[in-house]
Amino acid sequence: MEIPSKLLEQAVNEISTLPGVGKRSALRYALHLLGSTDADFAAFVGALTDLKSKSHFCSECHCISDTPVCHICSSEKRNHNIVCVVENIQDVMAIENTQQYLGVYHVLGGVISPLDGIGINDLTINSLIERVSKGDIEEVILALPTTMEGDTTNIYIDRQLKAFPSVKVTTIARGIAIGDNLEYADEVTLGRSIVNRIPFEKA
Repeated sequence: MEIPSKLLEQAVNEISTLPGVGKRSALRYALHLLGSTDADFAAFVGALTDLKSKSHFCSECHCISDTPVCHICSSEKRNHNIVCVVENIQDVMAIENTQQYLGVYHVLGGVISPLDGIGINDLTINSLIERVSKGDIEEVILALPTTMEGDTTNIYIDRQLKAFPSVKVTTIARGIAIGDNLEYADEVTLGRSIVNRIPFEKA
């Protein structure tokens, strides 16, 4: 695709680095931004700048937050004795949308995947074990993708948690199809999976 302007081409190349955005879509976005008012463009750029410079990752659960501790971890209405382990921030949003879960979360930042160069130390597993070691947590829900990588991560975490026999380890019910990501599951199915969770060893 030949672009008549080097500046436009540069913008298209940067926008097309976003997941799921091809060059044609990137060109549409770039032209839309180019045609926007100075105020709208400044607001757009400002929002992205603030996202990068002012957002935090919660010191407790590692979810994105506007403050050092996110609103879920700081809420007195949540059950802090139950921790739901998820792959990413999108999974937190998906489960929250079901309105079926009142515990807290732990975001791993991925799953164990040697082929992708993601190992144990690239995730927040050690932070999870440290949280559990403090003795306040009664249940850990493993809500990772039903993929080979997700199951490998589940098994590893379950083995680490055997050092804490008083902690119940469960997993979401397999109403979620094998190979599916939580963010694509409908809210009813996901909500029932959370409510009807089962002991991990029986999954």
